[in-house]
Amino acid sequence: MKSQIVTFLIKCPDQKGLVAKITSFFYEKGFNIISCQQYVNAIEDTYFMRVRLNAEGTEISKNTLENSFLELAKPLQFDWSVNYGGTKQNVAIMVSHTSHNLYDLLERSKEGRLDCTIKMIISNHDKLRNIAEMFEIPFHYLPVTKETKLQQEAEVIALLDANEVDLVIMARYMQILSADFINHYPKRIINIHHSFLPAFQGANPYKKAYERGVKLIGATAHYATVDLDEGPIIEQDVKPVTHESTPTTLKIIGADIEKLVLARAVKCHLNHQIIVSGNRAIVFPEAGE
Repeated sequence: MKSQIVTFLIKCPDQKGLVAKITSFFYEKGFNIISCQQYVNAIEDTYFMRVRLNAEGTEISKNTLENSFLELAKPLQFDWSVNYGGTKQNVAIMVSHTSHNLYDLLERSKEGRLDCTIKMIISNHDKLRNIAEMFEIPFHYLPVTKETKLQQEAEVIALLDANEVDLVIMARYMQILSADFINHYPKRIINIHHSFLPAFQGANPYKKAYERGVKLIGATAHYATVDLDEGPIIEQDVKPVTHESTPTTLKIIGADIEKLVLARAVKCHLNHQIIVSGNRAIVFPEAGE
């Protein structure tokens, strides 16, 4: 097997002997277990595991591995996926007016802190083209109106599919995606919301926060679903503020939080640290990678 690092994500009904059966399977196939993370949701009686393997020295092919694992998975009712290291995921970033999230993601990718290939930037405005040119990333200006929304989304989907995009990042893309678009990329669209959800949805959240006299300002990164701003939450953070904070101050603080929250969420996705269960995201911490 060419890929040295293999990551399995497993979800199933909780039952006795799971760890022994899973780890024995990998041992018998010649893998060395680098890390094994697990979580049991006692309320829903559900078991979750993230296991990273070193495949160095194994002769087994990917197809043989997956077919063999399927024999173990079926009777135990596994919902599982496997990811092979060594291949960077293709990413597209969608933006509108604001640049802070876009610039931060491009810098992190350039420096190798996000292990991905940013294939393109898509925007309904032409304002941020200069940033794309600075980083030598293709920029696609696709304006949208109420009348052209479906046509514009079809063009976006065609671009994403033609470039084999694995992950779409909505870096303050201020358009509501249609259900058809979202369902085309399930659990593959990450949105950053400029608020600590579920509070202050919609436009001008910092003005609303100021009017309510909040003492914490935050941001939320989540998978996009057909229910606006209600998808599985991947990452959140907050910072304390005071009554002296103006809407402008809150906006500046919020932008800094957004960058960190979005980058952490994207990294978790790229590292295969997330298992979605219902409308919850089970996010395993990094395990030495």
